[in-house]
Amino acid sequence: MIPKSIAFHHFGCKVNFAEASTLSRQFQENGFEVKNFHDPADIYVISTCVVTSVAEKKCRAAIRQAHAINPNARIAVIGCFSELKPDKLSKMEGVELVLGHNGKFRLLEELTSLMQADQAPLQPVCAVQAAGQTTPDTFIPSFSYGDRTRSFLKIQDGCDYYCTYCTIPLARGRSRSDTIENVVKNAKEIITNGIREIVLTGVNIGDFGRQNNENFLRLITTLDSIEGMNRIRISSIEPDLLSNETIEFVATSKHFLPHFHIPLQSGCNKILKAMHRKYNRELYASRVQKIKELMPHACIAADVIVGFPGETDEDFHDTLCFLESMAVSYLHVFTYSKRENTLAAKMEAPVPDGVKKHRSNVLHKLSDQKKQAFYRNNLGLEAMVLFESDNSQGFMHGFTENYIKVKTKFNPAYSNQIMKVKLENLAEDGFISETFNFLDERD
Repeated sequence: MIPKSIAFHHFGCKVNFAEASTLSRQFQENGFEVKNFHDPADIYVISTCVVTSVAEKKCRAAIRQAHAINPNARIAVIGCFSELKPDKLSKMEGVELVLGHNGKFRLLEELTSLMQADQAPLQPVCAVQAAGQTTPDTFIPSFSYGDRTRSFLKIQDGCDYYCTYCTIPLARGRSRSDTIENVVKNAKEIITNGIREIVLTGVNIGDFGRQNNENFLRLITTLDSIEGMNRIRISSIEPDLLSNETIEFVATSKHFLPHFHIPLQSGCNKILKAMHRKYNRELYASRVQKIKELMPHACIAADVIVGFPGETDEDFHDTLCFLESMAVSYLHVFTYSKRENTLAAKMEAPVPDGVKKHRSNVLHKLSDQKKQAFYRNNLGLEAMVLFESDNSQGFMHGFTENYIKVKTKFNPAYSNQIMKVKLENLAEDGFISETFNFLDERD
């Protein structure tokens, strides 16, 4: 009997989630029952990440977990880890298929071929023979829906930046994009399925369209005019690619939300240069200033890496002081992790683990302070909240246009509804609302 149940688990970025969701739909459309990853299934698919060593450990742990749940299950491992270290993965117990980025969208075909065989293969099938031998070079559109009120729509893949700490260009290849025409087509399909919010995602989305003589600004102006659109968010975008024209457009657009995720990585120009980042902190500050001038209540998130090789106490102090002076709303703090085949891995003056941990703790505390200040600055305002379908201890939550978390007592009728809320009851984990009105942003 051919197995017919499959479970997916993804790690890492929103791009991974969009791709895993697209693959899941392919299997569902071909008669498979898609199950929860923690339940027994005939097949487990793990979409991997290699941003940090912790991400790799979690991927390996998930493989062992799947094998423990059902020792007879077939396990397929796809994504960045598969692209860079296929041999290591193929030797893990239970793993039968390892597909990098060029091969992962053949997952249905590859697994079907295995399942139709009279017996399991004598050794794992590895579609990527060695790291670096198959460079991902094709853009495959992907988007998520079905389990959330938001859809992550992949518009771009790969990266040409080659920052000294990052393996993503090695795993995902050169920058490449969808076309505006096809992004619009996918956005319309998402809307047709009742999704209220689209999040534009990719590895380096500000680089969108370069190969097609298109650009990011043309894309977002086109998406803004789609009939039936509710909300659109821009995911992480590099400060050097976030133009003033884009900021000005978002400030006056019908559907784009005042929420920006702008990686900083360091507030010290010396470290930014060592990282091969394509901007300095002065440019970053100008982007934040421009946003706040036009959208005072906009949410701005910043990525920061602590413990990069050569980062002295003075360098970290520069970053801390810079962040304290910036009107950012919260931080994503990452501890530098040495990655094979990167320039940073060969750099001198590594930062001790204890120092990294201390610096991380300092920035996490600053992030908490900034987030609370941002929430307090919105006290008393009215906002439109899109509620999710979750039920956590009798509460459900949603987010305002500027990404403030609001929760209320669970009511399934509120799921995927946009409501007008007054932000007046501030709790530790966000606002609690009991009075609101239904509101359709398309009206």
